Amino acid sequence: MYTDRRDLRNTAPETPQAPKKTRSRSDTVKIYGVAAVLLIGAFWLTYQFVQPAPPRSLSIATGRSDGAYYDYARQYQAELKQEGVELTIIETSGTVDNLNILSDKTRDVQVAFVQSGVADPATHPNILGLGSLYYEPLWVFVQAGSGIERINQLGDARIAIGAHGSGTRSVSTRLLIDNQLLDRGITTLPLSGRDASAAFEAGDVDVVFTVASPQAPSVVELLNNPNAELLDFRRSVAYARRHPFLSSLELPEGILDFSRNIPSNSIHLIAPAATLVAREDLHPALADLLMQISARLFGRGSMLAESSRFPSPDYLDLPLSNEAKRFYKSGTPFLQRYLPFWAATLVDRLKVMLLPLLALMIPLSRILPPTYRWAVRKKIYRWYDEIQHIDQSANEVRTPVNLERCLANLDRIQDEVREVEVPLGYAHELYVLRQHIELLAMQIRGSAVAQQPVDQPG
Repeated sequence: MYTDRRDLRNTAPETPQAPKKTRSRSDTVKIYGVAAVLLIGAFWLTYQFVQPAPPRSLSIATGRSDGAYYDYARQYQAELKQEGVELTIIETSGTVDNLNILSDKTRDVQVAFVQSGVADPATHPNILGLGSLYYEPLWVFVQAGSGIERINQLGDARIAIGAHGSGTRSVSTRLLIDNQLLDRGITTLPLSGRDASAAFEAGDVDVVFTVASPQAPSVVELLNNPNAELLDFRRSVAYARRHPFLSSLELPEGILDFSRNIPSNSIHLIAPAATLVAREDLHPALADLLMQISARLFGRGSMLAESSRFPSPDYLDLPLSNEAKRFYKSGTPFLQRYLPFWAATLVDRLKVMLLPLLALMIPLSRILPPTYRWAVRKKIYRWYDEIQHIDQSANEVRTPVNLERCLANLDRIQDEVREVEVPLGYAHELYVLRQHIELLAMQIRGSAVAQQPVDQPG
């Protein structure tokens, strides 16, 4: 029946149905999913060898709360807090006590201040040095007007040589032995710091030995005490030659107080060094961080040392840690120059995981793209084998029954090919396949028509 085109134009068009998706992600998921699983497995295996993250807490053994070690520990505490590390300060009696605490594995203390010349590597094999921080002079105060100019003139004096377990007591005892005074009737008292200066003021002791910084309260008190006189170590070079952990220093006239000209003349001093030591199991990242803080605190110099003299690997009694060796050779680690501490340590810990990444990504970057192309094209090209068999069969056996069977097979293939989903980038190859199927079907239909008998006129 004839239909007017105007009727077709007036007919309301039906709402077009959304086309069926022709892109499939299954191939991508399969191929790249296997690669992701391989990478994750390699990362997991490598992660077993990644060093644990540095702890967020640390403990340090110092000395008495009125000493320089304790004051410097508080400065470390403030610096570490900015990096997210909580520092606990442990008050002790001094250097010897600090070494014993670090050697005791039951104590949760990882770092300590130690005076040079006290530690013995054989006695403390689990402790390593991070560096010397500053000169810590030995101050010897005698009664003003006593006429004492050298230690060997102390005779039967009452001497405050430092508390038990302190570095002052250790170095004082060595000097008394050097001058053969321990057998000559002197009296040694276990006093240090302000206790010693108070006993001197009260007349209970004649001489005070104290190892401390120039700013230590006990030193300041005695320097300002008119009854106290600072002993000039004129043989300071000889003492330094005898004991390598000691340094010969000169305290210039007036350097402590210009207005009152303290000291009134240049004074020779001998000085051990204050050092920072740590247990051998201290996390390397924390050791690096402590070295950087030490450089900021002590690298500016002081009245006893020029700038950049400290921190230093000199004057250490204990072996230098690997982190300290690297710091003195190369300075601050590269990552920590530009990243916050925790970010730098995270990258440093995980850099070992770059090995499996590079080992797998380089070959995978070459293998995956062609593998993906092969997987997608396989969906298309696998039909050509059957199409070729149909083409050969139609050419070799041109009977109507066989040709009809070939056309039926092509129709089936065409229906199945319509269900194939490929990414858009490969859609043209899918449509080329469908064109080839249609062309072959047209050829076979032409052969079928040619095989039909032609009706002869009656």
